[in-house]
Amino acid sequence: MATDTTIDAAGLPAIQHPVLLGAAAVAAFLAFALWLDSPMMAGVLAIGLGLGVALYHAGFGFTAAYRRALLEKDLSGIVAQAVMLIVASSLFAPLLSAGEVFGHGVGGAIAPVGVAMLTGAFVFGIGMQLGGACASGTLFTVGGGNLRMVVTLVFFCAGSWWGTLDLPWWRALPALPPIALGPIIGWGPAVLVQAVLLGLVVWLLHRLGGRAQSSLWWNGRFSRNALLRGPWPLLLGGLALAILNTAMLALTGSPWGVTWGFTLWGAKTAAVLGWDPSGSAFWSEEWTRIALDQSILQSTTSVSDLGILIGAGIAAALAGKVRPSWRIGLLPLVAAVLGGLMMGYGARLAYGCNIGAFFSGVASTSLHGWAWIVMALLGTSIGVRLRPWFRLANP
Repeated sequence: MATDTTIDAAGLPAIQHPVLLGAAAVAAFLAFALWLDSPMMAGVLAIGLGLGVALYHAGFGFTAAYRRALLEKDLSGIVAQAVMLIVASSLFAPLLSAGEVFGHGVGGAIAPVGVAMLTGAFVFGIGMQLGGACASGTLFTVGGGNLRMVVTLVFFCAGSWWGTLDLPWWRALPALPPIALGPIIGWGPAVLVQAVLLGLVVWLLHRLGGRAQSSLWWNGRFSRNALLRGPWPLLLGGLALAILNTAMLALTGSPWGVTWGFTLWGAKTAAVLGWDPSGSAFWSEEWTRIALDQSILQSTTSVSDLGILIGAGIAAALAGKVRPSWRIGLLPLVAAVLGGLMMGYGARLAYGCNIGAFFSGVASTSLHGWAWIVMALLGTSIGVRLRPWFRLANP
């Protein structure tokens, strides 16, 4: 049952201090434990916390943005994503061009386009509309207290693990070699070409009747209270994500990703329940075997995922909006199960989700990032038509 909301003197939901203190305590304890073993991992957690706050306060979801664009011609989320991609690719370019930062190597999210990748992105597109969010959206809504999304997250992890069992077969299907525009024509020209292409996409959608129907920046005067408690305008959220993704690249050598953490959580759970990884070709590889044997706190993706969960919880408590409800309904529950499985399975085939494949891929000027979003949008067009079957509202 949803909890009552207390209103403060300014007429806003009061800060939920017990939740805030609890989330902050967990974050502090985890940061201290990580720092003792690896200061870099403590930094990854800090970036994850920032990502969680930004995602929650800006309500920066990919799933709803695509749904609104398709059904209402609302380009607000699309414009914010285009700006985010342009800024991120501009920030990525000097790091990827140098190939090294802080004494360690740096590499972009670059993957081949093939049958597996295209199929996975299409399946993911359907699944995110049924599940209710993409991978990052699942994390920040769970962190904000959405109990239906807990179901989506559990089955997302299960689907990701399931995908690894079939992955060798899928990866044997035809595929192009990895292609990135930056190394081919230069990083500066590549960023410019992508910026022009993104601008053309927004212009074309506008010509077809699309409009930004939500505020993209602050209405009226900026205030510290709004920055602390939200909501944030979409552009601020997009800029924050671009900067934090670049920070992740600089700190770890790899861009932000989400779904490998889910895969690891799913595989570890399956092993506890009796699954033998030695029978899987994927989990018999040396690097996956090591990852499965190690703690989840030794995986940068897993740690950043935990940071997003906690950061979103902190943001929700500051906004006074932690109001979990057990009233889900059978059909929406079924949709969460199916959506989670489809997203998990699809993400493993497609080298990631909206973040690892699309956001980080395009920021790295990789062809697969562009191919991913095309196929995911095709899947989305089917997913939005399936939502009413499960009593899920559109948009």
